[in-house]
Amino acid sequence: MLRGFATRLGSLTVVLAGVSLLTYGLIYLTPGDPAYTVLHERRGSPPSEAEVAAFRTEHGLDEPFLSQYLTWLGNVLRGDLGTSYTRSEPVTAILLQHLPNTVELALAAMAVSLALAIPVGVVSAVHQDTWIDRASQLTALLGVSMPNFWLGYLLILAVALHLGLTPAAGSGTLAHLVLPAITLGTGLAAIVVRLVRTSMLEVLEAEYVDTARSKGVRERLVVYKHALRNALIPVVTIVGLQFGFVLSGAVVVEVVFQRPGLGTVLVDAVFARDYPVVQGVVLLTAVAFVLTNQLVDLAYVALDPRIDRGERT
Repeated sequence: MLRGFATRLGSLTVVLAGVSLLTYGLIYLTPGDPAYTVLHERRGSPPSEAEVAAFRTEHGLDEPFLSQYLTWLGNVLRGDLGTSYTRSEPVTAILLQHLPNTVELALAAMAVSLALAIPVGVVSAVHQDTWIDRASQLTALLGVSMPNFWLGYLLILAVALHLGLTPAAGSGTLAHLVLPAITLGTGLAAIVVRLVRTSMLEVLEAEYVDTARSKGVRERLVVYKHALRNALIPVVTIVGLQFGFVLSGAVVVEVVFQRPGLGTVLVDAVFARDYPVVQGVVLLTAVAFVLTNQLVDLAYVALDPRIDRGERT
């Protein structure tokens, strides 16, 4: 167990180090001078060369790339993500201020996707090759193909503006969360529906399912108690891995619905050349993605204890 934990911790460290280096390198190669952009935004007029040089020296932007990266990495290991160029606030404080809104949206989107995908996938598998199955597969295909921002604007026009059922933008209440969660959750639901269907079809052909039926167990119990539990194991994998992509998709959705989350912070930071904030958001997303993968492994054991005992079927 200790060896496995050490191996996993080592791999996580390598992944996060690689993400940090890649992100820092791409930002370093981005065209434009952050010193000039930030000072121009503050003053409302072009800064002098002396002011730009002073800003670069103050923030270490005049040092070689490797020196800048190692300094930033050392500060990160001490829990210091730097200071925002535009807000003059610690990046950690900015992230903690906006993180709850993004996590709220991501969890709501996951809830919407599972609430839609699991019942539809199960019904589709039980009614294989019927019009119900074909309709669900067509709907899933449309969901995968539909861009989030396009669906978001359609929902704003139809539900918020035309019907007046929910607010069109903003945050703070459950009503503000409905449309963003549906927008972000439908894409994931479309993926999970197809996976649930495929997994259920495999499980429904297993011997223990035939045995349960031969003993007179009601079909509803066979499907939802015996089959669905085992069918959810691969679904947990996809849902766990997709959580990182849900956080990334929140960037677009938060901009569309003007929610004050990490997405809007990242977009504003990119346009303002506020590199410490960009690096902080990307690093936080990577950490969330990696930790989610570990939770997926734990969920495996909860769903099928044989995995923890190393049994094979």
